[in-house]
Amino acid sequence: MTTTATVHRVAPRGRGAHRSITSALRAAADGDEIRIAPGEYIEVLVLDHAVSLLPEDGPEHAVRVLAADPGRPVLEVTASGVRVAGIALTGQDPGLPAVLVAGGVLELDGCEITGGRVEASGDAALTLRACRVRGAALAGVHANTTGPATLVDTVVEDVDGTGVVLGSATAAEVTGLTVRQVTGSGVRARGRASALLLDCRITAAGRSGLLVEDDAAVTALDCRVEEPGAEGVRVLGSSPRIEEAPRRPKSVDGGVVLADCQVLRTGADGVAVSGTGDVLLVNCRLRDGSGAGVSAEDDSRAVLVDCQVDRPHGSCLVARGSARLSAEGTSMHGSRANGLVAGDRSRVSLASSDVTDCGFSAVHACDDSRLTLTSCRIGSTPEHGVRATDRADLTVESVRISDCGLSGMQIDAEAAARVRGLSVLRGRTGINAESTGTVVLEECDVTDTERAGITCGTGTSAVLRDCRVSGSGTAGLVVGERATPSIEDCVVRDSTGSGLVLGPAAEPRVRSVTVARTGKNSLFVGERARGTFEDCVFAGAGTDGQSFPAVHVSAGSSPVLRGCLVRDTEEDVAAEKGARPVFDDCLARNVRNPALPTGAKDALPSAGNGDTAAGTSARETEAPPEDTLDDLLAELDGLAGLDRVKHDVSSLVKLMRTVRRREEMGLAAPPLSRHLVFTGNPGTGKTTVARLYGRILAAVGLLDRGHLVEADRSALVGEYVGHTGPKTARVFQQARGGVLFIDEAYSLTQYAGTNDFGQEAIATLLKLMEDHRDDVVVIVAGYPKEMEVFVRSNPGLASRFTRTLIFEDYGSAELVSIVELQAAQHQYELTASAREALTAHFDALVRERGFGNGRAARQLFQSMTERQAYRVADLPEASESDLMTLTPEDVP
Repeated sequence: MTTTATVHRVAPRGRGAHRSITSALRAAADGDEIRIAPGEYIEVLVLDHAVSLLPEDGPEHAVRVLAADPGRPVLEVTASGVRVAGIALTGQDPGLPAVLVAGGVLELDGCEITGGRVEASGDAALTLRACRVRGAALAGVHANTTGPATLVDTVVEDVDGTGVVLGSATAAEVTGLTVRQVTGSGVRARGRASALLLDCRITAAGRSGLLVEDDAAVTALDCRVEEPGAEGVRVLGSSPRIEEAPRRPKSVDGGVVLADCQVLRTGADGVAVSGTGDVLLVNCRLRDGSGAGVSAEDDSRAVLVDCQVDRPHGSCLVARGSARLSAEGTSMHGSRANGLVAGDRSRVSLASSDVTDCGFSAVHACDDSRLTLTSCRIGSTPEHGVRATDRADLTVESVRISDCGLSGMQIDAEAAARVRGLSVLRGRTGINAESTGTVVLEECDVTDTERAGITCGTGTSAVLRDCRVSGSGTAGLVVGERATPSIEDCVVRDSTGSGLVLGPAAEPRVRSVTVARTGKNSLFVGERARGTFEDCVFAGAGTDGQSFPAVHVSAGSSPVLRGCLVRDTEEDVAAEKGARPVFDDCLARNVRNPALPTGAKDALPSAGNGDTAAGTSARETEAPPEDTLDDLLAELDGLAGLDRVKHDVSSLVKLMRTVRRREEMGLAAPPLSRHLVFTGNPGTGKTTVARLYGRILAAVGLLDRGHLVEADRSALVGEYVGHTGPKTARVFQQARGGVLFIDEAYSLTQYAGTNDFGQEAIATLLKLMEDHRDDVVVIVAGYPKEMEVFVRSNPGLASRFTRTLIFEDYGSAELVSIVELQAAQHQYELTASAREALTAHFDALVRERGFGNGRAARQLFQSMTERQAYRVADLPEASESDLMTLTPEDVP
């Protein structure tokens, strides 16, 4: 027999209707409906049997029920099968429940709840569908029950506390939830609660967007967390482990799973996991957070699959404590700090992922962390691409690093690294292996770096196998002081500097290495260095136009070369005085000036001039003997133009002669700086006057020899740490008793950076000038503006270079006289009309920066002789006068 539900009416007036809802509830039986007319009812409703409260026809929420007792809920449920639809329920105390489900089952459909929270406790079941909860305190919805909780298309807003709290052991299914403008977290799961969140939106939470604590488990699909005051998602406590990492989770399997979610503009980390929490992110996007993108601490675990982490203020990924963090197919971009940080005892792996455009090093491993990188692309950072430091353990397989401001890969302190298939493109340096830990580099490529390709730092013992370095801006491969690396089956090509450079006391083991087409030496062996070189090929040294021996051996070094081949070079080997190299069964082919011993186990005789052998650009010009001061001043006066310079030098001579006379009479010499700055365009006679100045000082008796040593940046600046000081000192020693002339001296300061040694050369030079102030005169030369900046860049330079000689451009008449002098020296004569044509030619030239002056005049003379030769060759019988005469036709 079927029982028909009874409908009970509630209305403020009218026949047959209850005047209160409470009255109707007393009259209703299980399964009955109570229809309520529009209006406002002040009552406390206790539903202890299965009934439905429904509004009669009227506008939405036309039925409003206000709590009659400020200490009690407006609606209290203890029975199953209770349904309330379309009614507005208002409590009197926001800190207390407005709706309390102490037992049974309650379904709220289309209701508006204000002035208190919706709470389920005990084993109650709660469903909210298309409801709005607002104006509560502590929480908007609190499902602290062992029963199920369902929220569909519900809005929770304006809560002074947490939006939705899921506690106890409830199993919640939440779809289309909107939480906004709450002062606490948006959604909080704790205890043993589990939740499935589908298509939810959490906006402007005061604290975390989603907070998961204790043993709670949450799966969120297609959700969006935006502008929380703290973390977007925070997981802490002891959430269950996720045993697998599915590509598209469908249900709650333990831990926290986020799939196809967005976490945007967070006030702290995008996702933060700590304790023993466990998080899996699949195809999620985290963007513009104030902290890290994802952080894992303590004993937690975080797994990212196919995610994007963009523009966080902190690092994209951070692992600390004993956390485990892994990312696959993930993009990290635009971090203001690091892309990835692994610290403490964390274990981190990154596979098939990109890390780009970071503010600091893209990947940083420190402390006792372990980091594995596989098939990743890293680059566009002002610091290192990858750095391992402290006692970190790094494993790299098939990784590409490009465009780093410092090193592509930096390994220092006691870090260990096993690297295979690494490619480093561009950037300042390629790989810096400066760690005393175990470092193995295999099948690595370094291309087009500004400075060294691969560096083995001081005291290190790295292993290099089958590595290739090409196009490095300075040295290809540098072995630092006392380093003992093993280098096998490697290739160094097209380095602007030397190919393989050994620092002082280095002792590498080198086998089957090819060094080809280097701008300087193929192999540079530093002072006191040793080591063995077996079956190596050194080819094409000195490709930058200067003559460099393929193998240079510094003083006190004793390398052993066995079965090596030197080919296609001007000079095969040169050794400084005191060097003791040993050559065993080595060959030289296509070498213009061979010096390599042909016998087995032969030692090479040491060279007397170490700087020439090393290929520096310091060039010495000896002063002619028996110069008299009058002859030298006459020679100076005979130079074309330079009236101002001649006057300045003559004044200096008078000053120095007076100083010399005072010294001869036993009087104290006045303070006098003999060092000079020469400024002017090329070809204005700076080197010529410097040479004469040294001879003049020798004639006056202020210098012993008066010879000139010309040097530039390449003669003074070394290629690795510890190389510059000795190199500068050797050039200075070469100039003692004479003049050291440094052309384009400002180039020593134009390469500012952590790996540039120009400042070290300046510091060394200033100390030597102070220690040997009476032995050497230093002249620095270059363009006027650059020289002014150079001298002002260092107080030591400004105090020592107090006098500047300005070499002005030659006038047309002076340039013509230079051509005439060249003609006389080569037995040519200019006609009067040719002189007029030359004057017109020089008048028409634009005198811009870099104008060649005397050099231009000499080049013009050469061009005139060539044109004259072509002209005379067409004459049937040329006379001696024809062969000597230059006419206007010969002027270009």
